[in-house]
Amino acid sequence: MTKIAIVEDSKIVREGFASFVNADPDLKCVCTCATAEEALDQIPKHKPDVVLMDIHLPKLSGIECTERLKQQMPGLQIIMVTVYEDPERTFKALRAGACGYLLKRSTPEELISAIHEVRQGGVPMTREIARKVIATLQKPTTAAAEVETLSARELEILELLAQGFPNKQIALRVGLSDSTVRWHLQNVYQKLHVRSRTEATVKFYSAKPGQSAL
Repeated sequence: MTKIAIVEDSKIVREGFASFVNADPDLKCVCTCATAEEALDQIPKHKPDVVLMDIHLPKLSGIECTERLKQQMPGLQIIMVTVYEDPERTFKALRAGACGYLLKRSTPEELISAIHEVRQGGVPMTREIARKVIATLQKPTTAAAEVETLSARELEILELLAQGFPNKQIALRVGLSDSTVRWHLQNVYQKLHVRSRTEATVKFYSAKPGQSAL
């Protein structure tokens, strides 16, 4: 028997999910919570196997609740159930420890299927969410695409600028005059659509996630 907990601020939705769960002979709803705070108190006591977690809760969010629960109960499996189709929220939820992401308009059959799927090691998502996540992953970031338009010399100068070197030191390091470095920087700013050294540095590190400005 798989034990289920439900965290949802709407009483109607909460009771509906509980009835769907209890209609399956292999599932049992052992806990329902209206807030994240209640969930953090009650879920460790009931020790469910799977949690159906709403993202938009009154105070502490479902994503924050998920992160805290996973710290206490690493083996707990949490499926986000929400009205949002935003890929960024999906990524945040998955990073927090969620193992599935469904829309509230999912049918009872889809909801129950997702619970069984996650128990078998799957990562259930609605088709809408999966398509948006894939599209986001396949689309290069604006910063990365813009940095790729720079010439080798422009990129070299931008890297030194991002490291904090003033124009004179950049000129010495690359063997160019101050005026030529300024000319290259004007081209860099134009291609990156920025107006200052700070903006250029931020865009450079946004395009290079493996590096740090610190």
